[in-house]
This record gives sequence, C-alpha cells and structure tokens, in this order.
Amino acid sequence: MKLVRLKKERKEKHFIQKPTYPGGQNALKKFITSQLKYPKEALKDKTEGTVFMRYDINYKGEVVDTHILSSLSKACDAEADRLVRLLKFEVPKTRKMKVLFHKKIQIHFKLPKPKKTTTSYQYTTTSTTTSKKEKSEIAPQTTYSYTIKINKQ
Repeated sequence: MKLVRLKKERKEKHFIQKPTYPGGQNALKKFITSQLKYPKEALKDKTEGTVFMRYDINYKGEVVDTHILSSLSKACDAEADRLVRLLKFEVPKTRKMKVLFHKKIQIHFKLPKPKKTTTSYQYTTTSTTTSKKEKSEIAPQTTYSYTIKINKQ
C-alpha cells in the first residue's frame, strides 16, 4: 500500500498584498524622469534637491491623496504632486476589502547640464599665380579652405 501525500494549499505570505507599479521600480523611475518638467521658476532660481512625499493609493490602484514631507520650493512641490498623481498601480485582490495603501517616494530635481554650442566660421582664400609666359593661358589657382569651431558652454 502506497502512501499518497496531498499538497497543502500554500497561503500567501501576507494577508494583504501591496500595490506594485507595472514593470517594477525601474519602470517607475523611467516614467518619472520622462514625465518630469523642470519648473521655469526653479530653473531661474537654480533650485536643486529632492522632494519627499507620502501618497495614498486606493483599492483601484489610483493615487488619491499626496502629502509633502520635505519641501524644496512651491514650484517643485507642485510638479512632484502632479507627477505622483499620474501614477497607476496594480493592486492584487484584497479579499473584498477596500484598503487604502500608503507609500513614500522621493522626486529628485537636478538642473539640466548646459548644452555645448558650437560656432563655426569658414574662410576660403584663393590665390592666383601668373607669370609673363602664362598670360595668354588660364592662370592656375590655389584655393585654401579653413573651418574654425569654437565650443561655448
């Protein structure tokens, strides 16, 4: 007679599963960097730093509320709030409960590097050499061309 072992159903590690961003943390970072619009006021004042936020996610995966924990400037705080409200999360089934999840995030504001501009100037010089014998013929020409590039920062 053979003994047959029945496998027990494995229970989930946590009673309530946390919401996740589709694609993971790398996708979240990529979304934030692609959607971040550096505020004009912060660019003018050369403001750099990090905004620390706490936000609430409802049972549908939508961000419903945000709180600034550490402020940088009004313009940067407003941009960070706008970005976080754009996020959509995947929420696993929560056993017929409507749970409100709380998460924290850091939004980094780093001034864009100034673009190098190149100014180029072109000079062309032509010299003709003529001799007494070649007056009736077309005189040979020597042409030199110079390009000067100046990098500005």
